[in-house]
Amino acid sequence: MIRIRVQPEVFNAGQEIDAITHARSDIGAVVNFIGYVRDFNERPDVVALTLEHYPGMTEQSLQEIAKSAQERWPLEAITIIHRIGRLTPGDPIVLVAVASAHRQAAFDACNFVMDYLKTQAPFWKKEHSRSGDYWVAARHSDSDAVRRWENANE
Repeated sequence: MIRIRVQPEVFNAGQEIDAITHARSDIGAVVNFIGYVRDFNERPDVVALTLEHYPGMTEQSLQEIAKSAQERWPLEAITIIHRIGRLTPGDPIVLVAVASAHRQAAFDACNFVMDYLKTQAPFWKKEHSRSGDYWVAARHSDSDAVRRWENANE
């Protein structure tokens, strides 16, 4: 089961995990990641973050990332929820929840999904700081994280 949502509304991680595990006895592990807006990034005074995307294209990209994870690990469920719009420090941005019979598969798949989401999903971030607004550039460390998964196949 793959569940993908891109939305401006806040999500409830507990409810999302309950939706994955409800009436299931084949799940031995659920690993989740929740990313939050922080008050610093490229500059130390971030007051807000605006996330933009291409509707349809973004959901398809997230679906493909989730399918790639399912091809690599024995997974029972994946939920990816990514928020869009203007968010402030402390707001949750993204939830990735992965369920498997085994913990290592769940840990690895959750990490894989986040690494690919950061580099492959068509989202654009504009940070708003007290000293001005600016688009956030891709980080080399995110690309390095994806390369480690690619090298794992060699």
